[in-house]
Amino acid sequence: MYKFKSAGTLIQMVFYKSWKKDIPFSIYCLFICSAFILPHSTHAQLKAAVVKIDITPSDSQHLLGYQERKSTGVLDRIYHKIVALDDGTTQFYIISSDVCLYSPSEYDKVAALLNKQYGINPLNVWWTVTHTHSAPEFGETGLYGVYMGDRIKHTVDAAYTAMIEQKLIEGIGEVRSKLTEARLSVGWGFSQANMNRRAIDVNGKASLGMNPDGPVDRRIGLLRIDKPDGKPMALIANYPIHGTVMSGANLKISGDAPGIVAEYVEEKIGAPMLFINGAAGNLAPIYSVYPNARAGHLSEFRVLLGDKILEANSKIKYPVDEVKLRADEIVVETPKKPGLAWSADLSKYTVTTKSGDTLVRLPVRLLKINKDIAIWSAPLELFCEVSNEVRSRSPFPYTFYFGYTNGWFGYLPTEAEWKHGGYEVETVSPFTPRAAGDLTESVLDYLQGKMRAPQTITEKPRRKR
Repeated sequence: MYKFKSAGTLIQMVFYKSWKKDIPFSIYCLFICSAFILPHSTHAQLKAAVVKIDITPSDSQHLLGYQERKSTGVLDRIYHKIVALDDGTTQFYIISSDVCLYSPSEYDKVAALLNKQYGINPLNVWWTVTHTHSAPEFGETGLYGVYMGDRIKHTVDAAYTAMIEQKLIEGIGEVRSKLTEARLSVGWGFSQANMNRRAIDVNGKASLGMNPDGPVDRRIGLLRIDKPDGKPMALIANYPIHGTVMSGANLKISGDAPGIVAEYVEEKIGAPMLFINGAAGNLAPIYSVYPNARAGHLSEFRVLLGDKILEANSKIKYPVDEVKLRADEIVVETPKKPGLAWSADLSKYTVTTKSGDTLVRLPVRLLKINKDIAIWSAPLELFCEVSNEVRSRSPFPYTFYFGYTNGWFGYLPTEAEWKHGGYEVETVSPFTPRAAGDLTESVLDYLQGKMRAPQTITEKPRRKR
């Protein structure tokens, strides 16, 4: 194989060989292109866009979370926030909505509409929620209706559901039309705004409270999108915290701590911030379930978490020159809790084995950004120990977990927590003690295996069990 010190040396060889062997000069020109152009080609410049759409209702709505209750006004407005990323091959969408939760069947419905209207592969649409307990319900009641039927004895407002869906679909259309050149950066931060809420008594039984000695995750994961001139376009902040500063006594629509923090950061940076909740299944805000915003020190979360996000954002020093997006999905099959009823709208999410056992089919989405960033998501209120372990064993230095994504199946506690019982284990989980292990090993198997492998030109994302 020839080695050339310069392009000039190669061109001299081209002329010599074409004359010596009487080979058409055009053939050697193609060789030059292959040797000097193709190997040094780069991905297309990243394009991105963001939109922020108000989804605050104009009338009284039933609020999801706590007991059955209706709103009497608005404390702060709530939004869909949508980021689009385009690497020249793949368009990827991250949606953060200021609502509590929704059924996976609602995601399937909206994803199908987006596919029909825009041709968007559902694999590339992640719809997360901030998990505020002071926002309206919408869509099918799903497993929430199975677990908490006494809280939903009314009919869900079809008009508000239609508004949520329509504004999201219109928002996707708008953000697609605004794609422009952008730069991506990633970083870490830290905040002590949360605390383990599984209070363990002397009898070993858990109840909702405060457990300062319990497992916790206080890392902030940041993805920043800038315009080519360095001005911020959008910030994505990933942090695990329940949206429960205010209790069921509050009847004002609000984004709770995630919404207040996002609004504060946006004022400071001059661009939208998507709050992406993490593994908050056993993590509460340090001020939790107070009757109103003042009693719960809601505004203080601007300091406790907002300022920590701003500080971490100011220290980001990891620019990504070229961006390549690679999305995939795995389905983790794990036993369903014996005797638990199931929602009719979720029939595709269970399977019965030949031996008669029923398994939950848990969809897990994964996104690789270049060589260092891995994001995984699931429709769960996940206990933080699981995401902590995945992050500690991941080969990717930036490994984020996006919780409450593409629906909600309920809580997934660790095996060690089942002996303590309590609300999350006994009331709102469809799983068995082995679920955390099944999920952890499935995700790590993917991160340590397929996600680290280079993607070939012909490779396509696929599902696996």
